[in-house]
Amino acid sequence: MTGQRAGESAAGKLVFDFAEGNRDLKDLLGGKGANLAEMTNLGLPVPPGFTITTAACQAYLATGDRPAGLDAQVSAHLAALEEAMGRRLGDPADPLLISVRSGAKFSMPGMMETVLNVGLHDGSVAGLAAQTGGEAGERFAWDSYRRLIQMFGKTVCDVPGDAFAHALDDVKRGKGVTSDLDLSAGDLRALVEAYKKIFTEHAGRDFPQDPREQLDMAVEAVFRSWNSERAVLYRRQERIPADLGTAVNVQSMVFGNLGADSGTGVAFTRDPGTGARGAYGDYLANAQGEDVVAGIRNTLHLDELEQLDKASYDQLMDIMSTLEGHYRDLCDIEFTIERGRLWMLQTRVGKRTAAAAFIIANQLVDEGVIDLDEAIGRVTGAQLAHLMFPAFDLSGAPAPLGRGVAASPGAAVGRAVFDARRAVAAAGAGEQVILVRRETNPDDLPGMIAAQGILTSRGGKTSHAAVVARGMGKTCVCGADSLDVDVAAGTFTVGGATVREGDVISIDGTTGRVYAGEVPVRPSEVVEYFEGTAAADSSVLVAAVDRLLRHADAARRLGVRTNADTGEDAARARRFGAAGIGLCRTEHMFLGDRRELVERLILAGTDEARSAALAALLPLQRADFVEIFEAMDGLPVTVRLIDPPLHEFLPELTELSVKVAVARARGEDAGRDAALLAAVQRMHEQNPMLGLRGVRLGLMIPGLFAMQVRAIAEAAVACAARGLDPRPEIMVPLVGAVQELEFVRAEAEEVVAAVTADQPVPVLIGTMIEVPRAALTAGQIAEAAQFFSFGTNDLTQMGWGFSRDDVEGAFFSRYLELGIFGVSPFESIDADGVGRLVRIAVEEGRAARPDLKLGVCGEHGGDPDSVHFFHAVGLDYVSCSPFRVPIARLEAGRAATAGTASDSR
Repeated sequence: MTGQRAGESAAGKLVFDFAEGNRDLKDLLGGKGANLAEMTNLGLPVPPGFTITTAACQAYLATGDRPAGLDAQVSAHLAALEEAMGRRLGDPADPLLISVRSGAKFSMPGMMETVLNVGLHDGSVAGLAAQTGGEAGERFAWDSYRRLIQMFGKTVCDVPGDAFAHALDDVKRGKGVTSDLDLSAGDLRALVEAYKKIFTEHAGRDFPQDPREQLDMAVEAVFRSWNSERAVLYRRQERIPADLGTAVNVQSMVFGNLGADSGTGVAFTRDPGTGARGAYGDYLANAQGEDVVAGIRNTLHLDELEQLDKASYDQLMDIMSTLEGHYRDLCDIEFTIERGRLWMLQTRVGKRTAAAAFIIANQLVDEGVIDLDEAIGRVTGAQLAHLMFPAFDLSGAPAPLGRGVAASPGAAVGRAVFDARRAVAAAGAGEQVILVRRETNPDDLPGMIAAQGILTSRGGKTSHAAVVARGMGKTCVCGADSLDVDVAAGTFTVGGATVREGDVISIDGTTGRVYAGEVPVRPSEVVEYFEGTAAADSSVLVAAVDRLLRHADAARRLGVRTNADTGEDAARARRFGAAGIGLCRTEHMFLGDRRELVERLILAGTDEARSAALAALLPLQRADFVEIFEAMDGLPVTVRLIDPPLHEFLPELTELSVKVAVARARGEDAGRDAALLAAVQRMHEQNPMLGLRGVRLGLMIPGLFAMQVRAIAEAAVACAARGLDPRPEIMVPLVGAVQELEFVRAEAEEVVAAVTADQPVPVLIGTMIEVPRAALTAGQIAEAAQFFSFGTNDLTQMGWGFSRDDVEGAFFSRYLELGIFGVSPFESIDADGVGRLVRIAVEEGRAARPDLKLGVCGEHGGDPDSVHFFHAVGLDYVSCSPFRVPIARLEAGRAATAGTASDSR
């Protein structure tokens, strides 16, 4: 490391030269700065520069002022940079130009700000032109200056970008050209004057001519961009912590827009869309880096660089091999060629599609680069879920309208919408939409999140649309240049056909094809593999999923069960890898045609009537359980005794009151409806979710739980008599006091003993921990329970005081906007609050009964982050819906091996 510079102390170092850092300092230097440091220390050709730390950003955001010592440290590091480059910032004769770029710990492509060409001013344009010489030098200098004013104005001073765009269009229209490259030095000089007037008009001041003022203003703009609307939205989408802040990278400029021997590009060491081995990327001759990622010009494939500049291409291939070997993963690289000299501007572990993540992890195991433990840390349950989405069935599909770059796989169908705000509004109204743009920019992020897929007529696999879509798992087709997109009119035309806003289109992110109308879908190949209709080696992707899931199964401690109420669901979950049922909801068995039997039970006015109703229900329940025990032969089945809010089985009060009133007004006999109304009025509750349900219902309606226990036991005995191995577990819901459980357990044990006297079948009896009091008195309850299953849905509702049905649509979106929630507590477990209740119950329950079996059956059982929490607190299993079973299996394996997501986030 170099010695400390002015204003620095061991505790107050806010600026690092690239040579002083390394990739382990991502928290402090951000991902970009840490990786620039790493490349510098590897001896790769990196333009010199320095990084202002995330700590400086955090201090600025907290106070609104640059932290003490920052200015002096920047001055010292800037002086060192000037010495290294042999130029001074803003020198009229030979100016040093610098870039100012954001760089958070986690990649947030396009979400924060960048300013290029800082240091140019009226007095230094001629000096920059002289570095190149001739008409080309003049053109380059004035083009660089107009880019600075445009980028600085929009980024730093909130000048509308459209104002600059209209001025550029006016100049091109006046010259009769369509490309920026066709403008002369004189045209660009005139454009600079126009831009300066626009800047003054909108910013209320002249464009700053002091290079240091430009630098300081640009740095503050990058700091502020951490809290821009699009950055906040992106962080929320990707679950990136809001308090990290961004570093700022100040780097000497290299130019890809100096002529045909210059250019810029983005490359990947493997295909980020498919995982295929071999370099992949885009290149633009005579362009700056922003031109590639903005997608405003269609690019050349990286292979074409070999014909244009073989020496630079060969050097790039060597560097890419070095970086992949060093990072042991797919690397994403930005580079510039300046007059035949290659410069590396950035590298990072690259974002990739879900399919590529599995394929690349598997490849790296085969290549001996990583082991299987690390491989399952390179993939996530969210990615596996994406692979289970359906794909298009093209057997009867129409001819495609056009074709673009297959930028992010998947099948997306929706109405074409040409504006991000309208896409958000339409999606909010329940419509599926496809966002159609010439190219996307960071301001389109809300529409990209809302849309089923993204379609652009410009750009390639490294454009903004492609990179962001891959990161979000959204289907994307880019660079469909046969489409003439008119955003203002809300149409695109192709081959004589016109698609208007609101028309349904289908886009295939795997092939790049675009179709008119709705194309039917088929199950994904991964789901077909889970269903047993595709072999484990049927494709490269399926083979990779099979291998990594098998390793996760071998590594995990947590069991994975399913929530299933029918034999069909149970059988499917077993095919998906479930090791039993953690929640069989018996109230679902009383709907449909059986609802009338439940009404008879509720209306029963005598013991005889009640017994008759229960007797009618018994054989139906027994048949249900036989079907489920057959599907789960040899595996545990946890059956929850009936737990409905009672109103779910009764007609709606107002509707029934009107019906009875009308009948009476007509002089008709209301009969059964009148009796039913009396029962509904008698049992009406203001808050049914906190009323007569669960164990309370079983205690209030004698014989109800006993009938269910008998049905379970008789079904188990019948199956055991046929040589099957039923393993029933009876779960008593909504217990808040041990006395409730003791009463039900005593009754249940008496029934089980009588039924299994001649055919012994072990039956466990436990409870669902879903009331906060139950969690807080778990030591007492464990004395009467052989297992706990945490019902985290109700535990979250009661712990927060939320009625889920009412609050999610009412104010959760606002809570997310304000940062009160990072994610809905119903989606991912609230580890600090609800999670603490779980911890208390686990500790006190196990202290009272060391062999207590512990599981979770709420929806959190299939949430990746929650699975890691449940592993950490010591549960025995999680239970989730059948389609989430593979996700839970993978995440349980990752939790056991301390697997975390790759840096590709």
